[in-house]
Amino acid sequence: MNRQDAPRATLLIMAVFALQPFAIGGWLALIPVVKETLGLSKSELALALMGMPVALIPSLQFAARAMTRFGPRRMLWTFFPLQAAAVMLPLLAGSGPALFGGLLLVGATMAFNEVAMNVYAGRLEKRADLMIMNRCHGFWAVGIMGGSAVVTLMTGLAPLEVLVLLAAISAVAGALAAAALPRLGDDETGPATPRRRPADLPAALFYIAVFMFAVTLTEGTMADWAAVYMAERLGDPYAKAGIAVTVFSGFMAGGRFLGDWLKRRTGGVSLARLTCACALLGLVLLIVPLPIWMALPGFALLGFGVSAAYPLGVSAVAALDDQYEAANIAIMATVALGGFLIGPPLIGFVSEAFGLRVGFATLLPALILALALTRWLRPTNRAGESF
Repeated sequence: MNRQDAPRATLLIMAVFALQPFAIGGWLALIPVVKETLGLSKSELALALMGMPVALIPSLQFAARAMTRFGPRRMLWTFFPLQAAAVMLPLLAGSGPALFGGLLLVGATMAFNEVAMNVYAGRLEKRADLMIMNRCHGFWAVGIMGGSAVVTLMTGLAPLEVLVLLAAISAVAGALAAAALPRLGDDETGPATPRRRPADLPAALFYIAVFMFAVTLTEGTMADWAAVYMAERLGDPYAKAGIAVTVFSGFMAGGRFLGDWLKRRTGGVSLARLTCACALLGLVLLIVPLPIWMALPGFALLGFGVSAAYPLGVSAVAALDDQYEAANIAIMATVALGGFLIGPPLIGFVSEAFGLRVGFATLLPALILALALTRWLRPTNRAGESF
């Protein structure tokens, strides 16, 4: 790739990041509606939500191998339409098991898009000497926010009609943007890299992955349970509850757009510590019995608080080893998305027994652990250190 292509590549990959979760944001805002329609308890909903991690976590490893063979561009324009079709299935479900099955397919298709777009962005950063990962994930949060906002505002349409609209936009525009991405060099595709034993993995990869798991546990919980929390407190399972997802994802997007600027001035470790502290404060605002209006600042602080972790983690592991770049990102993404997707059902089981406030409180140790592990995000190459 020549330098003249870098601005176009940057704009297009940011568009890909925004469009990939667009319909997912709509689904997240509709979770209370599905819960009410199917008559599910919190624990039954939690079991159904397990469909995504059950499929996504193993699929990430297949996606890493496929990415090496086919390249990120081809994977993106292939799997964008498949994910868009899959995301409509949960609203067609007539029972908890059917909901689980629909989310299973959503998780499987998401995995390939997640690996491909993060590998492309990581390579673009290195080839063009750019710092774009935070903004890319900022646009991802904009996609979530946009999808949830459309559902919240378009109350005149049936939920399935709104989700079909979001999925169609994501499929068509996303595939076109992916097809237009410039090639980054002669390593677009290639032979599979040799397999590594667990003992050969860099120590930094392990600690960064644990940091990611701790933060994304919180991110995933808020994405799936924020609207349910507001619905319970407002006594309205429909339109108004979606504002919690919109505020959370909006502040997450804002934090990511500021992230590259803050990282240049303070460093990745300081940025991670600041955001983790904000997440802890926001969580406390939701746990402590406070007036309902205090919930929105809580979701705002949580959105900003989880904003920097994923892009910082992707940049850190991508820099560890060029040969195993895709594999390192896939391992980190497996752990991180595991936290994102395991968190909601886990908190659901706790909440069924003790309420959502207690469920949210179980996230406090995870955020404290994340704060302690931020030092591993320093921009030094520790690829030589292994277990």
